[in-house]
Amino acid sequence: MTEAKQWTSKTKRVSLGVGGALVELTQDPERGSWANPIEFVLSCIGYAVGIGNVWRFPYLVYRNGGGAFLIPFVLMLITMGLPIFFLELAIGQYSGLGPNEAFTRMAPALEGLGYCTLVVILLVMVYYMVIVAWTLFYTFVSFVPKLGWAYCDNDFNTNDCYSGLQGIQCQTNDPETIFYNKTCVSARLICKNFGFEDGNVTHCFDTNRLELLQHLYTRILSSEEYFNDRVLGLRGATWEHFGGIRWELLGCLTLAWIVCFLCLMRGVQSIGKVVYFTALFPYVMLTALLIRGVTLDGAGDGSLWFITLKWSTLESTSVWADAASQVFYSLGIGCGSLITLSSYSNFNNNCHRDAIIVTFTNLATSIFAGFVIFSIMGFLARQVGMPIDDVIKSGAGLAFIAYPEAVARMPLPNLWAVLFFVMLFILGIGSQVVFVYQICTYEMPRYGEYIFPGWVNAIGILIGLSTLAPMPFFFIRRLWKGPRDWSLFRPKKTWGPAVEKGAGNGNSSMATIKISQPYRNEPQEDYI
Repeated sequence: MTEAKQWTSKTKRVSLGVGGALVELTQDPERGSWANPIEFVLSCIGYAVGIGNVWRFPYLVYRNGGGAFLIPFVLMLITMGLPIFFLELAIGQYSGLGPNEAFTRMAPALEGLGYCTLVVILLVMVYYMVIVAWTLFYTFVSFVPKLGWAYCDNDFNTNDCYSGLQGIQCQTNDPETIFYNKTCVSARLICKNFGFEDGNVTHCFDTNRLELLQHLYTRILSSEEYFNDRVLGLRGATWEHFGGIRWELLGCLTLAWIVCFLCLMRGVQSIGKVVYFTALFPYVMLTALLIRGVTLDGAGDGSLWFITLKWSTLESTSVWADAASQVFYSLGIGCGSLITLSSYSNFNNNCHRDAIIVTFTNLATSIFAGFVIFSIMGFLARQVGMPIDDVIKSGAGLAFIAYPEAVARMPLPNLWAVLFFVMLFILGIGSQVVFVYQICTYEMPRYGEYIFPGWVNAIGILIGLSTLAPMPFFFIRRLWKGPRDWSLFRPKKTWGPAVEKGAGNGNSSMATIKISQPYRNEPQEDYI
C-alpha cells in the first residue's frame, strides 16, 4: 500500500484572465516560493544580468565595429528576446513545474524539450564557471601590494610591454624620456635608432618627414600580457605542447563551486535573500568606474566610437548573428532556468510586467557597461597611439584587460581592484546559481525502471578541467577540419630529420630545414 503524503493540498479556482476562464489550482505547501514579487524580479535580473553584459557585450561591439551593433541587438531583443522571455515565465508560473515536467505535461511530444534545456545548461555551466574562476584569481592577486598587471617588470613580460604607470614615472623623472623596452629611454635616442635626425616625446622628424613616435614600434599593454601569459599561460602553447592544468585556476574553480553550493543550501529561500546584494551591488561598481572613466584623457573618443553608426557593418550577416546570440546569451533564454524560477511565483503574478522590466534592465545595463569600457578604451588608445579598433588584440579578454587598466589608475587601486573583481564574481555566480538550481530540481533520466547513476556527473567535471589547459582546442579544430580518421595520429609525410640528406656534401654550407608551423597545413623552409 502506498504511503500517503503528509501534507494537505489546497485547491482553489482562479481566473486565467482570458475570456473569464477558470481553472483549479492545487498548491503544494511543501514547495518553496518567493517571499515577495521583488525577490523574483531581482532573481531574474541577477540571472539575466551577468558577465555577458560586462564582458561579452562590449567584446561583440568591439568586434563588430562599434555603435552599429546596437541596432540589430535592440531589434533582436524586442522581436525575439522579450517574447521568449515572457513565454518561459508564463510556462513556469502557470504549471508550477520545472522545464522537463512542464513540457511533458503540456504535450508528450515536447518531452524532449526538457532534456534539450538540460543539455544546453550543462554546456554553459562547464565554461561559465571557468570565467567566474578567472574573476576569483584576479580578486586574490589584487591583495598583493603591487598589482602585477599594472607593470612590465614581471618575468613573463616581453620587451614590447607597455605600462602606463611606468610611462608616467619616466615623464616625472625626466620629461624627455619615454617608457620603451621595459625602461626609461630618451625619446631623441629612440628616434635616431629608427633613422631620424631628431625627435621629442611625441614625434620623430628630419628634413623630409615627420612621424608619430608611437607608430614606430609595437606596444602591448601590460594588462594584456598579464591576462594571456600569467592567467591563461598561452605563451609557447602549440599543437605539440598545449600545456597542462593551471593549478591556481583549479583552486579558484573549486572555491567558486563551493560558493555556489552555499548559495543553494536552502533552495529558493536562500536565493531570494542573496539576490538583494548580488543584483544591486554591480551597479554601484559600474557607476564608480564610469565616473573614473569619463575623467580620463581620450574618454570622449571612446564614447563617440561606441555610439557612432557605421552602416556598412550592417551588411554583414555575422553582425546580425552575433546580435541574436548575445540576446540569447544575456537573457539566458532557451535554457529552462526562467521556467524553474517562475515556477515558484504566485499563480496570479504579473509575469508580463516582470518580463518587460528584466529585459529592458538588461538592455540598459549592457549599454551602461559599454560606456564604461569604451571610455577606458579611448584612454588606452591615446596611451598606445593606436586606433581604438586595434588597441587590444585578444578581444575575448577585453574586460580582463581594459577594466584592470582603469582600476590601476584609481586612488587606492588595490581596494578598487578587489571591489571590481568581486563584482564580476557576483555577476557570474548569480547566473551560475540559477543554472545549477535547474539541475538540482531535475531528476536523473530513466530508461524503464532503470535510473541513470549520479557518477555520470564526473564527465562534466573532466570537461571543466580540460578548459583550464591553455590550448585544448587544437585537437577539436583538427578533428573538425578533417579527415576524421587515424591519420590524425600518424606522422605527416613531411616528418623527418631537420637537415636533409646531402646538405653537408661540401658543395654548400647552407642546409635546408623543414619547420612545421602549428597554424598552417604546409611546412615552410628556412635556411641556416
